[in-house]
Amino acid sequence: MAFHSDQTFQNLSPSDFQIGEYDSCDFSNCNFANLNLHRSSFENCTFKDCDLSNTKVSGVSFQKVQFERCKILGVHFNTANPFLIKFAFDHCQLDYCNFFNLKLKKSRFIHSRLLEVDFSQAELQEASFQGSDLSGAVFDRSNLEKADFREAIHYQIDPEINKVKGARFDLEGLPGLLGKWGIRVG
Repeated sequence: MAFHSDQTFQNLSPSDFQIGEYDSCDFSNCNFANLNLHRSSFENCTFKDCDLSNTKVSGVSFQKVQFERCKILGVHFNTANPFLIKFAFDHCQLDYCNFFNLKLKKSRFIHSRLLEVDFSQAELQEASFQGSDLSGAVFDRSNLEKADFREAIHYQIDPEINKVKGARFDLEGLPGLLGKWGIRVG
């Protein structure tokens, strides 16, 4: 298996990508849509302006990986290698992704669109969703303690079935917490 360290990859297509280990690598303007990354690992890597839609990530290792302005639709991150998994997403489109049952403490989902994303049973303590659109996102028995939802919009979180102690919300976000009881704010 190929090992790559401290390299920059630009404008790669699925046929250009090599399965392997990537350490401290940067990927820019790459199209990995529908690619199977099985057996690859990424540590301290950054993806900028890349398309990873419908990418297969079964068994893939993501350790301290940052995505900026990426399109990542329908990816089942719940099938990735959970060992030391850590993400940061900034201005990304993550519609229909699955993070079921993952330990994502301190992960960042900043100014991103997360339509219909599944966070069921995920451990998201101290995660940040600042400025993100969470329309249809599912939080079911999720640990959101000390998570930051300031400036986030369109979320629905049931405090009875999710742990929310110490989580931060804006006043405008109250309907997303009180909707279950039919309480209308404003």
